[in-house]
Amino acid sequence: MSDAAIPAGRPAAAPGVETDWAKLFLGFGAMVIGQFMAILDIQIVSASLPQIQAGVGASADQVSWIQTAYLIPEVVMIPLSGYLSRLWGTRPVYLASCLGFVVMSILTGLSTSIDMMILTRALQGFIGGAMIPTVFAVAFTAFPPERRVTASVIMGLIVTLAPTVGPTLGGHLTEWFNWRALFFINVPIGVIVLFGVARWGDFDKGDPSLAKGFDWFGLAVMAIFLMSMQFVLEEGAKENWFEDSYVLWLTVVAVIGAATFIWRQLTYYRPIVELKAFGNRNFVIGVVMTAVSGASLFGGTFLLPQYLARIRNFSSAEIGTTMIISGLSMFITGPIAGRIVRTMDPRIPMFVGFLLAGWGMWMAHTVTDDWGFWEFTGVQAFRGIGVMIAMIATQTVTMSTLPPSMVKNASGLVNLFRNTGGAVGLALLSTTITQQSALYYSDMSSKVGASDPQIQNMMLGLTARMQQLGVADPEGATFKALYGMMYKQASVLAFGDAFAMLAVGCFIAAFVALLAAPSKGAAPPADAH
Repeated sequence: MSDAAIPAGRPAAAPGVETDWAKLFLGFGAMVIGQFMAILDIQIVSASLPQIQAGVGASADQVSWIQTAYLIPEVVMIPLSGYLSRLWGTRPVYLASCLGFVVMSILTGLSTSIDMMILTRALQGFIGGAMIPTVFAVAFTAFPPERRVTASVIMGLIVTLAPTVGPTLGGHLTEWFNWRALFFINVPIGVIVLFGVARWGDFDKGDPSLAKGFDWFGLAVMAIFLMSMQFVLEEGAKENWFEDSYVLWLTVVAVIGAATFIWRQLTYYRPIVELKAFGNRNFVIGVVMTAVSGASLFGGTFLLPQYLARIRNFSSAEIGTTMIISGLSMFITGPIAGRIVRTMDPRIPMFVGFLLAGWGMWMAHTVTDDWGFWEFTGVQAFRGIGVMIAMIATQTVTMSTLPPSMVKNASGLVNLFRNTGGAVGLALLSTTITQQSALYYSDMSSKVGASDPQIQNMMLGLTARMQQLGVADPEGATFKALYGMMYKQASVLAFGDAFAMLAVGCFIAAFVALLAAPSKGAAPPADAH
């Protein structure tokens, strides 16, 4: 089927048609709120897992699936949403997704067992997954070219702020009410979103003829490939990767599934996911940069709370207070970044943005065990400003040279690459912290065994202190305290390595960004009209 036969949505500024700005912004604004809600729910439970674990009687291994169960099926819906939007139209798909998300939120909040919660969280992630890429598609089809950067700024704020404030908001909601409030909060917000989109979100019409010849085999292969890949990325670090036979076999399944899926989409006459966008140079570079920006966004949001909790023993409220600098810097930078991208070749702000984000991460490679709010202020500010500039510029580079007929499918692919980049980044960071901690700890332990004079003097001082305190086994308590201090220092050094790795990735991305074809931030696609 040719691209011309695929309805891509009516541009809000078609030639000779006056844009109804009030309707456009109200409808788009309602969709953006729903997108924020869907992204927020990925991280909102992270600070409250102990309370949820006690509430549903879960084990430590089971409770981690509250997040994993949401993410694995979500990656299937994200690329599928492009096909569904072309089939039914954006508004029906979004309304169905939002309604299902709200219903599953209620059932998750009412869960009385971990099995019920995992099931409802999985359905919540799958059904709600369509709310994320459809907003992206509307920004590049309903808005006229000169306003698309403004829409990108709004989406950039949502995509960056939601994961940042998620743990903080979740921790406070649990503290003020209980863990069930994490899910019930979606109900009033969801009702507002449903009303707004139903009233003002009529952006395009669907094409029912696409239902004929639906590629069920392609859908099955895509689900197997994406869910296997996401499971490996989410759980691999915990299971020592390929030392676990389950992770190994799922990796094989993911590779075979990916090859089969690509073959099917290139040969079937009506593919679920159009891969033609990968023939566009800027789109290819853009999705790679999107994956890197996803790794930087989610990686930075992962590393800092982990450090503050494990090394400084900060509470959820203290972590939230420390992390506020990231959110503020992103929020302030968004409108400025939009103006910059609109007035120059977006490759330049993309290059500068990744350099700033990389520098922010590099500042933390010398982290010590007494770093807190003030020490991380510069780290967060540079990272927040850089990620926001890079993300807005990347969105413009990725979509600016695509014809409207490709935008809906491309939006799903862009969001898929962002999530996948984030998952890959988290897996690499988790593995780095685990392996480097063990390496540094082993090195420190060997010095104890070699009777290092400094260590021996420290042990004598600790033993004397334990005797003064009246400890029953002073020498045993000394060894325990010493090894505890060494493990803490080993972990600090490992966190420094993780920050450095993230910085190097951003630096490399900055120079790869220059390979994109020259373009003007606000310029319309070649065949936009």
